Amino acid sequence: MTAAGIMRQYQVVGRKAATEENPNPEAYRMVIFAPNTVAAKSKFWYFMRQFRKMKKTTGEILDCVELVEKNSRLVKNYGIWLRYDSRSGTHNMYREYRDMKLTGAVSQLYNEMAGRHRCRPRSIQIIRTATLGASELNRPNGAQFAQRKVRFPLPHRVDSAKRGQKALSDRTFTTVRPTTYFG
Repeated sequence: MTAAGIMRQYQVVGRKAATEENPNPEAYRMVIFAPNTVAAKSKFWYFMRQFRKMKKTTGEILDCVELVEKNSRLVKNYGIWLRYDSRSGTHNMYREYRDMKLTGAVSQLYNEMAGRHRCRPRSIQIIRTATLGASELNRPNGAQFAQRKVRFPLPHRVDSAKRGQKALSDRTFTTVRPTTYFG
């Protein structure tokens, strides 16, 4: 599986194929992050082979639906528990992200794991996700933005060029450096 672009969240429901001995087998539901439905179904069968004695040839997919977040206009803090296979072994990890959607936070996770740990998307397994409050954050990077009165000062600003004007001065060449501090 490749993690190109934004990951999507799918709910996949499957079960063993019905037989004469068991006409109504137990159904299993999984929430899976994948770039498309084909990869989501493939991941479902990958996990079902690990957890139950079931594979694609002996089972069937009942439903595969993309889950969409209701309120995606607010920035939220997300905690993600995962395990991944590195070159030296299997590791558990907990990471925190700030994003407007859970799928955006998971996309950040895949990109960061590729950059920091050289981890391939196929070797990442997301165990659990949670929306965190400001008091529940453990990492200092996310906690600095979760304060009540967070400010983003702009101490050094450069005037951008407007149509028909130069960027910092009236002339192309000048003997005075531009002033960028408007404190």
